[in-house]
Amino acid sequence: MRRVRGGTALLSAATLVLASCGGGGGGGSPTPSPSPTPTPAPTASASYTPPAQIALTSAEVGQVVAQAVAQAGALSRPATIAVVDRVGNVLAVFRMNGAPALASLPDAPNGANVDIQGLDVPSEAGAIAKAITGAYLSSGGNAFSTRTASMIVQEHFPPAPSTAGLESGPLFGVQFSQLPCSDLAARLAAGSIGPKRSPLGLSADPGGFPLYKNGVLVGGVGVIADGIYGFDANVLDVESDVDEMIALAGTVGFEAPANIRADRIFVDGTSLRYSDTAYSSLANSTGTNFAAADALGDLVPVTGYYPAAGLFAGTAYGSEASGVRASTAAEFSNRDAFVLSNGAGTARYPIRAGTDAGDVAQPLSAAEAQAILEEAFKVMTRARAQIRQPLESRAQVSISLVDTRGQVLGIVRSPDAPVFGIDVSLQKARTANFMSGPFAAAQLAGGGGEVPQFLANMRAFLGATALTGTHAFADRSGGNLARPYFPDGEVGRPNGPLSRPIAQFNPFSTGLQSALVLGNLGQHLAFVTGASATDTPQRCTDLPDAAPGQKRLANGLQIFPGSVPVYRGTQLVGGLGISGDGIDQDDMIGFLGLHNAGSRLGGFGNAPVAMRADQIVVALGGGQSVRLRYISCPFAPFLDTADQNVCQDL
Repeated sequence: MRRVRGGTALLSAATLVLASCGGGGGGGSPTPSPSPTPTPAPTASASYTPPAQIALTSAEVGQVVAQAVAQAGALSRPATIAVVDRVGNVLAVFRMNGAPALASLPDAPNGANVDIQGLDVPSEAGAIAKAITGAYLSSGGNAFSTRTASMIVQEHFPPAPSTAGLESGPLFGVQFSQLPCSDLAARLAAGSIGPKRSPLGLSADPGGFPLYKNGVLVGGVGVIADGIYGFDANVLDVESDVDEMIALAGTVGFEAPANIRADRIFVDGTSLRYSDTAYSSLANSTGTNFAAADALGDLVPVTGYYPAAGLFAGTAYGSEASGVRASTAAEFSNRDAFVLSNGAGTARYPIRAGTDAGDVAQPLSAAEAQAILEEAFKVMTRARAQIRQPLESRAQVSISLVDTRGQVLGIVRSPDAPVFGIDVSLQKARTANFMSGPFAAAQLAGGGGEVPQFLANMRAFLGATALTGTHAFADRSGGNLARPYFPDGEVGRPNGPLSRPIAQFNPFSTGLQSALVLGNLGQHLAFVTGASATDTPQRCTDLPDAAPGQKRLANGLQIFPGSVPVYRGTQLVGGLGISGDGIDQDDMIGFLGLHNAGSRLGGFGNAPVAMRADQIVVALGGGQSVRLRYISCPFAPFLDTADQNVCQDL
């Protein structure tokens, strides 16, 4: 069942399981395995095969658009269609004659739209966000659509009337990534380097799919025809969704390999959804060409994204021009690593020392930053993937390290990790650092609008010292507190202190996460529509600067697992974020990678056990209580050993 007034198409969340286990472990076995032995610095290896460097041609982009137009014509539903490449460059935006100009956003259950206030968005922006989502969430090992996103972002997983009481989706909150204000996401003026920003973050509205060429991911297609930017609140039925029909028609000849589509991938025993439309139900588009489609509409400019100067060819992912390429030996020691580049041969985020010497006694050194990234990368190469086919594939993620000011000390990734994880890993690193810092309370108190109210909520919930550096918060910990039910999923419980109450909650209005950036998003949409000549700054939130011109959360706050703060003794010195595979894998790669790096060099590592957020016990009333979580590691995660409980007692 499609929600009318379209429950926002942005992703959500990370399965937080509140439990009573302390320490750093993710579940109990009576006989934990020995602590992992620290390893020497990684050497050249070949754990991964990079994707072939191929891209859509301009003629193929026209074919995708023409096929979608033909399907829209067969349904008598004029549409707006967008095509992007793998790093988010917009290759075409086509509006059919009579297509709706705007798409409506969702109302909160009680109609109190705290953040969005009934705002509608341009259909072109919605179509671009859907196309980017299909491209960014997918890889050579998994093909996810915006319907897949819808399934994994809601307050219960899987979403259905019968599943109330279950925990939130595994990517709860990810809709507020790839934001137009992000300091990481590239803008149109940067040429073809990516990853590019999305006008609405990621989308959970059916009607966005990845595009593949010879089995290689090359982009995505997104469609708005029904005037709704929503989500599917019930995965137990099968919809007839016009946006999805039209977008799927665009993929003909560029279909995702059947063996990696979302319906071949399971989360907690549940098969994900890819499409409610079968290819066999589509209109015949044989012989369709862009010349015929062009008579039914126009390529339209989208300020900040697409100049409408014609159909553009995509940029091959992995090439220097794409902005995401293989590292050189001077940039990173492991030869499998990819880095972000400026398009002219220079890494955008080279490994470096911390910039926060004025704030901490001993910032992370360049050698320490390098060791942390190397050891996390090494754990990744050993880990079993959770969302990739074939089974027993290696995990593929992006890894980001920041100092206490949120400044990037290095970003590395595996060759075929989903692109969305680049921005998200940085969000996670910054969020773990922010929530753990002695500065967090003062920063929130200095925020605009209702942001200070969330600080008051935290103090009422956890005490007057909340967010003053007394406890170390991983993203799993902060995410516990950012759910519309606390504990997560338990219907009838009040909301966590960083979430909206369930009566005011929807994916566009999650709580502190959305309150921090909705001003940026509104400013950007005014720029896109021409109502304002000024775009949102390339640094999210109006929180006070950490240093002149620097924001600690410059690409937004993230609330699903996959990060740990970095400590030197009891002093916070940074944050490490992981994203791209299952959330438990993300947790493990960061936690073990940091532990191994600290063991290798000495002098830094994970937070002391006594400081970790899983030492916080929250009273629920009626004599009940619950412990926050810190991290959760897979039970037997490695491909090269049968070791179990590998995070236990560290």
